[in-house]
Amino acid sequence: MAASRNITPPKFNDITGAIRMLAVDAVQKANSGHPGAPMGMAEIADVLWNRHLRHNPANPKWPD
Repeated sequence: MAASRNITPPKFNDITGAIRMLAVDAVQKANSGHPGAPMGMAEIADVLWNRHLRHNPANPKWPD
């Protein structure tokens, strides 16, 4: 099992807020679409990325 990472609520909220604002900016810049889904899924994306997904930038073909 992967090691658990503890994220404090203020940091979690900062990350989630950043994801939401990036979604709004992307939709605005494209002049098309609706940011509702990415804004609503921001917490899920944050939890998946920080607690479950693993990535090794030094080895992009890393199988895990």
